[in-house]
Amino acid sequence: MTATSDPRPGGSDTPAPPSLEPLLATKEIMVFCGSGGVGKTSVAAAAGLAAASRLGGKVLVVTVDPAKRLADALGVESIGNVERRVPEAAFTGAGLEPRGELWAAMLDTKQSWDAIVMRHAPDEATAYRILDNRLYDNLTSRFVQSHDYVAMERLFEIHQSGRYDLILVDTPPTRNALDFLDAPARMAEFFGGRLLRWLTAPYRVGGKRGARMISIASRPFYQVADRLLGSQFLQDIAEFFLNFQSMYDGFVARSRAVEALLHDKRTSFAVVTTLEDAPLREGERFCDELVRREFHLGALVLNKTLPQALFSPEAMRSAQALRRDATATAAELGLAADVDNVARVLTTIGASFENYAVVARREAELRHELAHRPDVVVDVPTFADEISDLTSLARIADRLMPH
Repeated sequence: MTATSDPRPGGSDTPAPPSLEPLLATKEIMVFCGSGGVGKTSVAAAAGLAAASRLGGKVLVVTVDPAKRLADALGVESIGNVERRVPEAAFTGAGLEPRGELWAAMLDTKQSWDAIVMRHAPDEATAYRILDNRLYDNLTSRFVQSHDYVAMERLFEIHQSGRYDLILVDTPPTRNALDFLDAPARMAEFFGGRLLRWLTAPYRVGGKRGARMISIASRPFYQVADRLLGSQFLQDIAEFFLNFQSMYDGFVARSRAVEALLHDKRTSFAVVTTLEDAPLREGERFCDELVRREFHLGALVLNKTLPQALFSPEAMRSAQALRRDATATAAELGLAADVDNVARVLTTIGASFENYAVVARREAELRHELAHRPDVVVDVPTFADEISDLTSLARIADRLMPH
């Protein structure tokens, strides 16, 4: 529990700063999730940096579509489906001495799907019939939850390899942050669903000849489709899905294994959110849903919060004085020639500080209300600079795992 009797930083009962260290030191998988635009990728990468720098071991950050600036920040020229090690020179250039290794990978949907087909197809010939079908790329790149499923499949594959002591996952940006949790079960449901059985029924009944052996109810559709699309197109669709269905048993088995891994005591979830209204509501809902589904909710990361300096009584008194005595202050600065304009600027500065302080107090109250949800609640303040190098990532890491 991280709640205190005084929600303000610096309050009399404030404990030591909360840290992700207990989670990063004891878990094998940390899944960072939340709505889009809240900084999941940067937080996951910074957590990996903190773990590799201070805890040791071999740490992998699996991210989704990272911005080029993140690859630059990690000192890696390009991030792809194959894991790449962050060079030690990047650490030393940032004044860091890592105790372990930091690796990074970006989810490549096409390569991952190819690997899935080769793994789950009953034989190599079937696998290549799927891969060579003209419908394959469209299905795997555009199918709802395809990306989410691949993320979970890739996580399972990497974890099973045993190559890493800790895997940090930046979840895909989705319309619904829970989609990736449902993806394995929904993909398995799709492969065994009525739609595929209906499309492939003629071929399962009698091969290519059986394409004309269809029920009275479905005949009008095939007649119209034949005229518009051509029988060869219908044959391609049916054959493709028939081959795809041959992977059903493998998909179901893997789906169950992925589900078990996500519920395993070695796995924990960290919800990342800002304190803006929409992301916060989504983050709260996500926390509740993770608990309801009996996943381990390890941390809540409140990103881009206002700085603690806004709680300083001395700073507040200065801001109030600046606003109240702006004209006298301008005169004391020897700016009498333009005292009115300077006074307006000083008044604006003082009022802005007071307004931000009100927002900061509201943020603190929200944080206090959220503190009962996970084991750890961590604040990451807004930084003026972009994430451009390992040094800027290290600033976030310092908040996730304070010294």
